[in-house]
Amino acid sequence: MATRSSAAETHSGDDERLLIEAAKADPQRFAALYERHFERVYAFVARRTPHRGEAEDVTSEVFHHALAHLGRYEWRGVPFSAWLFQIARNSLTDRWQRAAREQEHSASDAGPIASDADADRRAMLADLVRRLPVDQQHVVVARFVERRSIGEIARALGRTEGAVKQLQYRALEALRARVRQADE
Repeated sequence: MATRSSAAETHSGDDERLLIEAAKADPQRFAALYERHFERVYAFVARRTPHRGEAEDVTSEVFHHALAHLGRYEWRGVPFSAWLFQIARNSLTDRWQRAAREQEHSASDAGPIASDADADRRAMLADLVRRLPVDQQHVVVARFVERRSIGEIARALGRTEGAVKQLQYRALEALRARVRQADE
């Protein structure tokens, strides 16, 4: 039974490898990879975004990026979808960070001019947030920059509210510790 399963997986991997090589040779053949992986990538992105339009945009970006960089893709026996999911994660992270910067920029434009010390402190805090694990970064940005509720974040990340609260707690504890170290 195990032999049959691994043989099927090997055949599926070989088939996927052939599709990738064909798409590298002729970009028109990328459509087969798109058709094979679209639903899973879209579902992955949709669980992490609050709006359908945003999920569609990110999914489009993922496949556009994959097609543009397919020549650099190296087959290593790992499913092609793993590469697509990594592109999706990166696209989502970039969007969340861009939204945080835009929100920070608009907040600074609306309020009084901050002192240099305030600006330095915000820059240090932004740097510390970037050093957090990706899931913790997402929660901190969504919660404190985008001002989303725990429930909204949980739905966007495809996690439970308890898991989001735990991520937030760990992120804030790590940030507190790092700020204390920086202040010493």
